[in-house]
Amino acid sequence: MQQQILTMLELQDGMNSKVHSDWRERGFEWYRAIWIECGELMDHYGWKWWKHQQPDVDQVKLELVDIWHFGLSILLLEGHSSEQIAAKVETELSGQGGDFRVDLEAFTQTTLETKGFDIPGFACLMAGVGMNFDELYVRYVGKNVLNFFRQDHGYKDGSYIKVWNGREDNEHLVEAVAELDTGSADFKDQLYAALESRYPGIPSS
Repeated sequence: MQQQILTMLELQDGMNSKVHSDWRERGFEWYRAIWIECGELMDHYGWKWWKHQQPDVDQVKLELVDIWHFGLSILLLEGHSSEQIAAKVETELSGQGGDFRVDLEAFTQTTLETKGFDIPGFACLMAGVGMNFDELYVRYVGKNVLNFFRQDHGYKDGSYIKVWNGREDNEHLVEAVAELDTGSADFKDQLYAALESRYPGIPSS
C-alpha cells in the first residue's frame, strides 16, 4: 500500500508541476477546491427529499478521486517526506461509512475549519460507496496517466486524437488497465506505454 501511495504522490507532484512549475510557492487554496467538489458530490449522491433520486455511485467515485487529487496536494505542502506522508495515509485511511450525507457534511466542515485534508473523513466517504483503496489507486493513476498522455500528445494545441479506432481514449484506458498488474511498482509507466502502443499518432483526416 505504501508503494502505491508513493506512486500517487509522485504523480500528483508531477501534474501540479506541469501546470505550474512553482506550484508549491503559489499558495493555492486546495481546501477550497475540496469543499466545492463536496457540493457537486452531494448532488450526484442525491439529497432532495421532494423528488425520487438514486445515487449515481460511479459519478460519486469520480468526484472522490478529484478530491483525492487536492488532498494529496495539501499533504505534499505540509513539509514531510513522501515516505512520512505515505505512512500517515496508510495509518489514517480507514473508516466505516454511516449516513453518507452526514459523513460528507462532517468532512466538508472539517475541511473548512482546518483548511487541511481529513484523511479519516475521506475514508468514511469511500466506505459509504463501497470504494476500497485498490479501486481508488487504479482510478487515480489511470486518470493522471491519461491526463499526462493527453498533454504530451497535443492536447493544448488541439492536435490530440481523442477517438482511436472508433473508441474514446477513456475506453482504451480501461482495457489497458485490465491487462496490467496494478500492484506493480512501475504500473504508471506500464500504463503510459500501453496507451502509447494503442495511440494512432497520426492526424485525423
